[in-house]
Amino acid sequence: MHRLVVFVVSLALASCAGPTSAQRPAASSKAVPPPGPRASPAPDAGRQLTLAPEHFLSACLRDIQLARTRIEALLALPTPRAPEPALTAYDDAMALLDDASARGGLGANTHPDAAFRAAAARCAQAADGMRTDVSLDPRVYAALEALDLGGQDAATRRWVDLVLRGFRRAGVHRDAATRARLRELNDALTRLGQAFSQHIREDVRHVDVTPDALAGLPDDYVRNHPPGPDGKVRITTDPPDALPFLTYARDGRAREALWRAGQQRGHPRNLETLSRLLQARHDLATLLGYPNWAAYASEDKMVRRQQVAEDFIEQLAAATTTRVRDDYAALLERKRRDTPGATRVEPWEQTYLKELVRVERYRSDSRELRPYFEYTRVKQGVLDITSRLFGLTYRRVPDAPVWHPDIEAWDVYEGTTRLGRFYLDMHSRPNKYAHPAQWDLATGRAGRTLPEGVLTSNFPRPGAHPALLQHTQVQSFFHEFGHLLHHILGGHARWAGLSGTRTERDFVEAPAQVLEEWAWRPESLQTFARHVVTGEPLPTDLITRMRRADAFGKGLWLRQQLFYAAVSLQLHASNPAGMDTTAQVNALQERYMPFPALDDTYAHLSFVQLDGYYSSAYYAYLWSLVIARDLLTPFLERGLMDPATARRYRDTVLAPGGSRDAADLVRSFLGRDYGFEAYTRWLDDA
Repeated sequence: MHRLVVFVVSLALASCAGPTSAQRPAASSKAVPPPGPRASPAPDAGRQLTLAPEHFLSACLRDIQLARTRIEALLALPTPRAPEPALTAYDDAMALLDDASARGGLGANTHPDAAFRAAAARCAQAADGMRTDVSLDPRVYAALEALDLGGQDAATRRWVDLVLRGFRRAGVHRDAATRARLRELNDALTRLGQAFSQHIREDVRHVDVTPDALAGLPDDYVRNHPPGPDGKVRITTDPPDALPFLTYARDGRAREALWRAGQQRGHPRNLETLSRLLQARHDLATLLGYPNWAAYASEDKMVRRQQVAEDFIEQLAAATTTRVRDDYAALLERKRRDTPGATRVEPWEQTYLKELVRVERYRSDSRELRPYFEYTRVKQGVLDITSRLFGLTYRRVPDAPVWHPDIEAWDVYEGTTRLGRFYLDMHSRPNKYAHPAQWDLATGRAGRTLPEGVLTSNFPRPGAHPALLQHTQVQSFFHEFGHLLHHILGGHARWAGLSGTRTERDFVEAPAQVLEEWAWRPESLQTFARHVVTGEPLPTDLITRMRRADAFGKGLWLRQQLFYAAVSLQLHASNPAGMDTTAQVNALQERYMPFPALDDTYAHLSFVQLDGYYSSAYYAYLWSLVIARDLLTPFLERGLMDPATARRYRDTVLAPGGSRDAADLVRSFLGRDYGFEAYTRWLDDA
């Protein structure tokens, strides 16, 4: 499962009718690496999620059995084995398992039917178990290691090197008893990770407030939160409810109550689940000869070593010291105007006070922006901008099978060549993964299969009234669409193991962070951001004030991210036996943040990135951001809407997928190694 998420931490701290430009043929452009001699079949992986739960699970188990058959076919090849059939058999098996796990993860986290979610979780667990079996099979390792790759291209040789390294990191050379224990630990990690995420997803808390507690909220928010039979208004901890409330509600007690409810998510169930998850990871790492999980998990990233990640966090912490002090002082000064003699800012006050400072100091009220960001216009804007930049055409597929009526299917074309399919699942519903995310659904391989991906979010649903977005939601739309483009444009490699976003995990956020910039600039925003009533484009002056206001609080935002990066790394940096995870997290809060750690708060128990994909490596978001700011340098020099720069970026960074090291991809676009200068300029921008 490739789950690429922007973690919203504010709780922890406080369709257009008619043909559109994204549906009309786009200008031709330089293609991604050409497909093989066979035409890829039409994308159809979404159909699997429309099956009855038992049929979905049966299909999943059939794919796992087919993967097992392909491994047996590899082993049955006469020796010396020819590289082409051997690598094809192995890659076929891994693609089947990857796709089964991806479908399972998506279904378990987003499907509206509880029985389907349970079947999908079983599917993902079975696929991951089979992957573990393969990774611990010395016969498969020996077969691949013995291949003569002299006639293969550089990408294939690199891929096989990575595959063999993965076998060694899995413990393939250990004795049978050790391999059996490693299998047990991997199974435990899958079960515990699923449980950790499920406990977060299902634990939606709420507060009931009187209608006057909504003073300060936008009119559409108030309209969508009518009082119940008891006269109270229910506000949940889901982001669409909680984030505006924490930003605008004037009632400090109500904000505190909601913030504390958010801090309770996952408690108490995830206390034990997280402890067991940390212990299983530590046991696996030490069994493989590493001092801890953080050291093990760092080895195959860009950082290579745990110490490099730790030093990076401390370097950024030092670089933000003055900025954090000034940001906090501004919040406290603003609070004292309402509460004379106040000595500190509470965490549930941060977002509210930051908004007040931005309004008063920079004349930028985020409520003033919302009428310019109606959902269907924003969606069309994302499609139009990326269509123009990357030479693509998006065509809606109205008859594609989908697993909820809200979901839209879109095919991606270059000229007459279909490159893949994506699904937009953008609106709130019960038991759906709460944060914006991009999920792989099908792996692409040149001439064999087309890549498919899903973008999920919890935006308001258009209806009788316009669905207005916060600018932060517009930014997250661009971010996740950046992941989607990376998956689809990079999904045409020869081998599934090199396809799409299969780059180092501390680079994979960079392409998404690059695309965020189009949510901030007049030349892009004014192509779609129009007032929902007047139709007037978003004024340049308002964009300028919005960007200046955003610079305020950057130090606090970075420290908040560093706090989570430190939590992620330090929980995995030693033997967790007997560890009081809450005390550990509170100590890190005191170290990195100016807000006090409070009793009965458990930020780590709803920290979704601790499950699986990132585990100890949440630092990757900020590591990627350093690279992303440098990748933007040519765009900022030539203009964000310059197609030539965008096509070169597509061809050198996105289209190669995982066929080259991330540092080489960046070097091929920039003409040099990436540096820290662009990030420093962004950080110092006031």
